[in-house]
Amino acid sequence: MGLTASPLEVILFVIFVAYLVFQPSTPPVLTPFVDNLFGTIVIISAALYMFLYLHPVLGVLGIFVAYELIRRTSKKTVAMIQYSPEQPVKDMEMKRMNPPKERTLEEAMVAKMAPVSDGGVIVTDYVPVADDVRGASMI
Repeated sequence: MGLTASPLEVILFVIFVAYLVFQPSTPPVLTPFVDNLFGTIVIISAALYMFLYLHPVLGVLGIFVAYELIRRTSKKTVAMIQYSPEQPVKDMEMKRMNPPKERTLEEAMVAKMAPVSDGGVIVTDYVPVADDVRGASMI
């Protein structure tokens, strides 16, 4: 059972491979149409249609192209957070609800403890004794 592709499918295959390999940016004129719910549904529907009714390789490639198109376009029209005049009031409210933290019990106990050493080297007569390692290699 040989799968043959029509000339239109071959042209579409070449366009899809070129889109994936060369990674062109989406034209700014098209980004508002692609980067919304309706545009995403149309792109996914077209990819599923190609997957079901065209050559299988072209269908899989179409799904990759649809994913890449949605991914590349979604970066360009991210809604910007605009300044609102009531933001300073909201910030003050948040500071009031979240007072500064006091010292924790652990921090208080560590501060109370005497320091173990000042970091200097202590000279002693103690010499550690090592047991027989019974054939273990030296590290």
